[in-house]
Amino acid sequence: MEKKTRYSDSELAEFRELILDKLDKARADFDLLRATITHSADNDTEDTSPTFKVLEEGAATLSKEESGRLAQRQLKFIQHLEAALMRIENKTYGICRETGKLIPKERLKIVPHATLCIEVKEQPKK
Repeated sequence: MEKKTRYSDSELAEFRELILDKLDKARADFDLLRATITHSADNDTEDTSPTFKVLEEGAATLSKEESGRLAQRQLKFIQHLEAALMRIENKTYGICRETGKLIPKERLKIVPHATLCIEVKEQPKK
């Protein structure tokens, strides 16, 4: 039996649907985080009312910083998913970049943007 070197077009189409679904959700989450950061939905302490307290302002700043970190992480996830879509177009999706072997379907269903097989991923860093 010949060893598989890449996923079939129908398998790649399945992965594309999975990735597009995750990408839609990730973009919606990113938009929500961005709205939180820019206060497009409310008038936080940037309101002209002088009644806000210093502690509330500090908590709002901390919350904004945390939202910023989450938004940055979400944007990175979106970029990884978009790169996975490019690999599908190039028909190189699901191939470990270290070993050249196919990454198991089970791993790709859980982490669709994976570029390393689990054996390489679990190796200690040098």
